[in-house]
Amino acid sequence: MNIFERVKQIVADILDIEEEEILSQTYLIRDLGAESIDLLELAVSLNAGFQIEIKDDDIFLRKLRRYLEEAKEKHLDQQAYLADQYPFLSASRIAEILRVLEGGPVLAIEDLVSYISYYQNK
Repeated sequence: MNIFERVKQIVADILDIEEEEILSQTYLIRDLGAESIDLLELAVSLNAGFQIEIKDDDIFLRKLRRYLEEAKEKHLDQQAYLADQYPFLSASRIAEILRVLEGGPVLAIEDLVSYISYYQNK
């Protein structure tokens, strides 16, 4: 089972939904209605399932808006600054996040997969 399939299975179990409802681009909070307690349970399950240290602030992009403010205050390129803070996200994903940011929480299943893949290979 690949990383995406395992993440999808874990998310479906935690949120009590069908795996078919989950795509790579599915937003965890916007689309699936995940709440803080779900994210906590998800971090524990991902840590156990993949044997990597899950840093909640990083994997769940919790400091994203603060990083954007820091970049603005320091007159830095926001996309480059986010790439430094979140090395597991691709440049295209960061650009997409910046485009859809006003719509609410931007955490997608693909971000979880990228995080796990990055830290497993590190």
